[in-house]
Amino acid sequence: MQVYYFYRHPENNYIFIDTEKHEHYPLAYFWVDCTREDIVNRVELWQQEISSLTGLYINEFHRKDILNIEHPCAFDVMDDYDLLVFRKLITPDDQIQTTEAVEQHESIFGITTTPISMIMTPTILVTVHEKGNKSFEEYLKRISIILSREPSEQNKPRKLPDTPLDLALRLLNSMIDGYLDLRAPLTRRVEYWQQQLLQGRKRFTEWNMLLQESMALQQIENISEEQIESLQELHDEIVENYHHLTAERLSDPQDIMLVRMDDLISHIERIQKHTVRLRAAIQAAMDLHFSAIANQTNENMRILAIITAVFAPLTLLTGIYGMNFEFIPGLKSPIGFWIMLIVMLGTTAFLIYYFYRRHLMGLSEKSVIEMLAQQNSAQHFDLFKFMNDPIKHTLKEVEKFTKLK
Repeated sequence: MQVYYFYRHPENNYIFIDTEKHEHYPLAYFWVDCTREDIVNRVELWQQEISSLTGLYINEFHRKDILNIEHPCAFDVMDDYDLLVFRKLITPDDQIQTTEAVEQHESIFGITTTPISMIMTPTILVTVHEKGNKSFEEYLKRISIILSREPSEQNKPRKLPDTPLDLALRLLNSMIDGYLDLRAPLTRRVEYWQQQLLQGRKRFTEWNMLLQESMALQQIENISEEQIESLQELHDEIVENYHHLTAERLSDPQDIMLVRMDDLISHIERIQKHTVRLRAAIQAAMDLHFSAIANQTNENMRILAIITAVFAPLTLLTGIYGMNFEFIPGLKSPIGFWIMLIVMLGTTAFLIYYFYRRHLMGLSEKSVIEMLAQQNSAQHFDLFKFMNDPIKHTLKEVEKFTKLK
């Protein structure tokens, strides 16, 4: 547990930080940062420590929510404080290590999240997070660098947060900004599955892994939706009870807080929309895969149908001259065999030529419109004339109107 005191200089009105409590500087607010190891198996002692530091009593059910490692995103308002539970995606940059005293994070389709709890009052911010959370550790390192400076230089070049709400939003922003970095690896994964589905030379058999990939994207979308709902409730609380969170007058400007809230929600919505597009891309690749298989099956059936159609007349002729009749025309003729062979070859050549002209054999270079035009020309109907007539008619009307002018 670490406590940071944020003081306001009485003359220059700037914020500076210290880890010690001073009586000669007005205290703006203070931040109590805790890890789950500080609470697990000693929740009552932790409550006593928080009460001695802040005078704040945390509801019993809220203490259970903080200890629940699988608690969904939520926002709750009490008379003394507000509680925000925000689930953060665990990225490869995080160094979160579980011990025997800490529960294991549940991994759903390869997506693992960790809860971040924030208790906010007008003068107090209490945070609870996992040890090894990169976003928090980087912000704590930044605080350590600021502490090494003189109080008059701490607020430069970046202004320190003025309220616990401002600090909470900055912590959330440091976590959510990292979500945008997930777009590149997620896109590469989808491109991999697209190549496997559409360009693989072997038959695709990794349907189980592909289903898990799609469900992982669905899980990210669900988590983003929960995060947006909890942040939207905090946004509404800022609009309705801004003084309850910051102890400032209602007439004081709150636009900057709303802008930051909208920015956080916008970042999560971008990730949500990106995952929706990736899921649609996987579904489109699957549809193209099945369409290609169906097209290949139709092509095979077409080839078999052509072979059957070519050999059907030959089978008919051989069946007729294979009958056990005593008198068959040309049966005892010395050139009967050659005549029948010529007829069979001619029939085969005629059928092949007919199928080729009807664009049923091979890969035709003619477009679909030309094929339709050829089919309609047999019915004494000119497709191109039908397409061009409205254009010609319109041009004639324009020319006639111009002459009248």
